[in-house]
Amino acid sequence: QVQLVETGGGLVQSGGSLILSCAASGRTFTAYVIAWFRQAPGKERESVAAITRRTGGTYYADSVKGRFTISRDNAKNTVYLQMNSLKPEEKAVYYCAAVYAGWDQLVTDANSYAYWGQGTQVTVSS
Repeated sequence: QVQLVETGGGLVQSGGSLILSCAASGRTFTAYVIAWFRQAPGKERESVAAITRRTGGTYYADSVKGRFTISRDNAKNTVYLQMNSLKPEEKAVYYCAAVYAGWDQLVTDANSYAYWGQGTQVTVSS
């Protein structure tokens, strides 16, 4: 089992940057694929990015490619989401999630994820 805590959200101007962190508890952090999702008011939760257990393979939603970077530091049990050139429509609660998966597997379906953090609010002003 793993517990996740997101930090780093806040208010930023359009075009600005934020770095979100997802800190995980437990000794088996490397057993989990980690992903970031976001949910805006009145909208469904959507996948943003995901990273494999060890090889560093990544997935990005088309809407964030070239602007967001997901990374993980297995020594610190932490996954990061660097967000650049933020847009007002990206205001949402951002969640990290974990699922036990194979070494090089990427999982993008939110329904597949077993563990979720509490979320961190990101607000982008125009």
